[in-house]
Amino acid sequence: MLVAVILSGGSGTRLWPVSRESSPKPFMRLAGGPSLLQRTVMRAKHAGADEALVVTNKEYRLRTQEDLAQLADTDRPARITLMLEPIARNTAPAIGVAAALVARTRGADAVLLVLPADHLIQDEAAFAACVASARSAAAGGHLVLFGIRPTMPATAFGYIETGATRPSADPTAAPSAADRSALPVRRFIEKPDAERAAHFLAAGNYFWNSGMFAFTAGTVLDELRAHAPDVLQAVTAALPQDTSASAIDLESAAFASAPGISLDYAVMEKSQHIVVVPGEFGWSDIGSWDAVAAVCKTDARGNSSSGDVIFADCANTHVQSDDRLIAAVALNNVVVVDTTDALLVCDRDATQQVKEVVAELQRRGHAAQKLHRTVARPWGSYTLLQEGARFKIKRIEVKPRAALSMQMHHHRSEHWIVVSGTAKVTINGREALVAPNESTYVPVGATHRLENPGKVALVMIEVQCGDYVGEDDIVRLDDQYGRVKVA
Repeated sequence: MLVAVILSGGSGTRLWPVSRESSPKPFMRLAGGPSLLQRTVMRAKHAGADEALVVTNKEYRLRTQEDLAQLADTDRPARITLMLEPIARNTAPAIGVAAALVARTRGADAVLLVLPADHLIQDEAAFAACVASARSAAAGGHLVLFGIRPTMPATAFGYIETGATRPSADPTAAPSAADRSALPVRRFIEKPDAERAAHFLAAGNYFWNSGMFAFTAGTVLDELRAHAPDVLQAVTAALPQDTSASAIDLESAAFASAPGISLDYAVMEKSQHIVVVPGEFGWSDIGSWDAVAAVCKTDARGNSSSGDVIFADCANTHVQSDDRLIAAVALNNVVVVDTTDALLVCDRDATQQVKEVVAELQRRGHAAQKLHRTVARPWGSYTLLQEGARFKIKRIEVKPRAALSMQMHHHRSEHWIVVSGTAKVTINGREALVAPNESTYVPVGATHRLENPGKVALVMIEVQCGDYVGEDDIVRLDDQYGRVKVA
């Protein structure tokens, strides 16, 4: 049995302003296609995974379920289980708790295929062939890494040195089965400087460390027991007795007690059972806007774009627009990313420094670090139209048959105007239907709920007034999506 363990965490701070705390990198959609998470699940299915475990933060549960629900049955493994972390503790605890679950439910011999949810792979047939090689090595008791054959002297990746190499006589030829067989690992090297990276590229026996793995559940648990027993103890205690649900909440205190450490540091750099399967399948970790640009289709001068964009005398420039025309004139080696509430302009060689912008936004407590202007909710979405002293105006869209929580506010009143669809409104226990071009008023402190009883989307405008109109002035009393906080 092959079980995909999909690690769907990380904030993707280098991909701001698209990736934000409330909508991190795995939910990004490149050129309007599937999200990176969806692509990873489909890739696992096509590589032969019988089941998938998606390990993510509990705050992303509903967004993850919605993403997965959009996939056709033919594009997803027969069973997908969410493992919900109360706090991020890095890859060793995440993989450890997944291995403990698989060993309990599917047996220690089940092979785990560990995939980050925010990578892009362009040649999925070649990837599936590498998975077959890795699966065979994992069944033999090895911890298998997927090494990417370098195409340039990159300094942003860690490297794996192997004890042997098999360079192809024809670099344009497709890799053979021998090219994909496992190689012994000699050592790991942290991100090198440019000179060392050039040496690694020329040597031929160094590979980029992709962060993807394969091993049996029993093998990785044995290695954690030998090299990181504190991780194993914490994740074993965090796994509940009943694991039959499609979403498993890990025990908070136990999981939080696990050290925040990567599997590379906890196990891989200490084990004697490591091998690497070389891969050439169009891999990218999408770790920066430069990496995004590198996988986009370009014109004759190296320009790439997404959205409504015009180039005039530009070269090697990437421009991305959410909802308006952008004209770029005489730019060279530049990245421009425009969203509804933030604009990034950056030298293409400095895209790794975007994380410094996010750190400054976080220091200032700026909303653009966490939220987009349009925010997805399990019942639909809202878009912030305008905000000022003592007021806020939103466009709210509620899915058919969906409902907001029963709630109240301490500091604001709300005025709702229906634009299309029909609203079912409950205020202090009294229900009413509100049709287009009609409105209703929710006083401060009133308990209220908004529902869409119809078969088409409900669209309305909400005007908030009060001495405080922050999103945290919501007291949920009842909620069908499980968002009520228990005292």
